[in-house]
Amino acid sequence: MYKLLLRPIFFLFDPEKIHHFTFSLIKFTSKIPGMTSVFRRLYTIEDKKLERQLFGLTFKNPVGLAAGFDKNAVLYNELANFGFGFIEIGTVTPKGQAGNPKQRLFRLKDDQGIINRMGFNNEGLEAAIQQLKKNKGKVIIGGNIGKNTQTKPEDYTKDYLECFNALHPYVDYFVLNVSCPNVGSHAKLNDKDYLLELIATVQKANKELSGRAQSRPILLKIAPDLNNIQLDEIIELISETNLDGVIASNTSVDRTGLKTSDKRLAEIGNGGLSGQPIKDKSTQVIKYLADKSNKAFPIIGVGGIHSAADALEKLEAGADLVQIYTGFIYEGPSLIKQINKAILNHS
Repeated sequence: MYKLLLRPIFFLFDPEKIHHFTFSLIKFTSKIPGMTSVFRRLYTIEDKKLERQLFGLTFKNPVGLAAGFDKNAVLYNELANFGFGFIEIGTVTPKGQAGNPKQRLFRLKDDQGIINRMGFNNEGLEAAIQQLKKNKGKVIIGGNIGKNTQTKPEDYTKDYLECFNALHPYVDYFVLNVSCPNVGSHAKLNDKDYLLELIATVQKANKELSGRAQSRPILLKIAPDLNNIQLDEIIELISETNLDGVIASNTSVDRTGLKTSDKRLAEIGNGGLSGQPIKDKSTQVIKYLADKSNKAFPIIGVGGIHSAADALEKLEAGADLVQIYTGFIYEGPSLIKQINKAILNHS
């Protein structure tokens, strides 16, 4: 139904406007008596064989929603009815910010991809907390955190720490987003010495906060464009800091091999590429990290998952869990059930 009826209509309109419309539609539909049960019957699979134990958490199934879709934590309760095993909100920054000028979200239909340069647009930390206070406990929630665009380099860590401390009671795990190509001072966020400082600071806060509540797993989200030397540095970093895991990967700045014309790409301009075009690149990063580290840490695989086969490929490469985003937009909510069915058939 989604691909035949809804998607052709949705794809006639501006991607960002239809994103907000879809949120309103899901919110409205979910308030109709009985519709929540209908969604759950259509899209969810309950099976103990799908459960995954990772960094002290029990995931109902290994299929999650990646950060960027529910930036402000306004729809996670409703999205949980589509069968996700976990949902990552954010990226959240201390202060609300508008992000980059519009138009900043573009579909690459021929490539089944998306280019975005949103720029961490979100309503800020306090708005996210107010939404997270409405959590009905249906699904594991991850908190993806970042810095404000206007923050000076010497205050980057302060931004991450502010988000970490405030969100600690409301999320089940954290993701340090240091690999988004659409924010300023990208170079410093990928400097190993800086990452050591950042990770040490949030880990110290985690220990201090764990006196009142359970400590939260902390993961690092990395880019798909890293070379093997850089990936070796990531492995060393995880080993040195005992970080809980890695999300591989974020969006890509590479435009190699796209069917979309060079003219159209020039019109779109800069931004992070997601979807099918980065599927193989993301899988290669996962496999390299898993093989080279001898599976020393958990990996959440994301990037170009548009089918059950794509998800299985990520898991076979070494991912412990997977996340979808662009595939969810192109394929619809049935994709989650298809992936979970395939995992059961291969277990």
